[in-house]
Amino acid sequence: MKKWIWALCFLSPFAVAKPTFEEYVAQLKDEAVSKGYEAEFVSNAFEGIEFYQRSVKADKNQPEFKMTLDRYLKSRVPDWKVQKAVKLYQENKPLLDKIEAEYGVQGRFVVALWGNESNFGQFMGKFPVLSSLATLAYEGRREALFKKQLFAALEILHQGHIDKAHFVGSWAGAMGQSQFMPTSFLAYAQDFDGDGKKDIWGNKQDVFASIANYLKTEGWNNQLTWGRQVQIPEGFDIKLAGLEKDKMRNLSEWQALGVRRYDGSDLPANEIKASLIMPDDEKGRIYLVYENYHTLMHWNRSTYFGTAVGYMSDRIRKGG
Repeated sequence: MKKWIWALCFLSPFAVAKPTFEEYVAQLKDEAVSKGYEAEFVSNAFEGIEFYQRSVKADKNQPEFKMTLDRYLKSRVPDWKVQKAVKLYQENKPLLDKIEAEYGVQGRFVVALWGNESNFGQFMGKFPVLSSLATLAYEGRREALFKKQLFAALEILHQGHIDKAHFVGSWAGAMGQSQFMPTSFLAYAQDFDGDGKKDIWGNKQDVFASIANYLKTEGWNNQLTWGRQVQIPEGFDIKLAGLEKDKMRNLSEWQALGVRRYDGSDLPANEIKASLIMPDDEKGRIYLVYENYHTLMHWNRSTYFGTAVGYMSDRIRKGG
């Protein structure tokens, strides 16, 4: 009895029960109106919104954190996908050349990102974007993040880039062939063909230009590649590895520390700064990566993802 009374003393009489999902959506609608959106537009946008338990489950169990890099590369960059990437690169080369001239991003990296994000537009997700984002905001683990994405999505709909019926994406709200989150869309999406819409769902020109614009804006240098696989000597100080900027060294410095190309030959003589990374550990694949890799990390902070994009781009360059 004493324990029960003691515990009761710590229950706040002002504790507020969590609202239902329907009540939460009503709050979101009120907030949208307070931000200046017309009530009719808000009502239409939120009509039929649903709670998706699958989004919550997927958010708590993302598979990229449960496999080795070798397994990840076999999954993300299988031979059949590389052959498809090479074919699509060749078919779209005139457009990709225009994109490179405009944005300064090599076409092979655009295709590699396109392939890794949506299998070249084949898998864009079928979740209504507003429902996915409202679900994840309501779930509460990262409410501020997903509310920000929700209102960015509302703005995309308001600007008329896509109609509600086709406004779909992944369970997390990533959209289109480039799988942009809504805030990334607003910051980087491009209307390359000038039709008044930034269509990353069905317009290849806009898709490629949007990918390239993201990379360019985040610091891409088309005079450089992304990195290379290397080997390290026995007894190497693995504390030197990492993506922190203060750990970047010139290739000549890495050479002096015993780092060599994967085939054992010397590193290039260029005085380019690079980071040494070990996505698994010193017994797994090891890479020297350049500034462009750091830019890829802005896109997705997974070293597995960044390495897969670089690996596919190399295989495109080599023709498969």
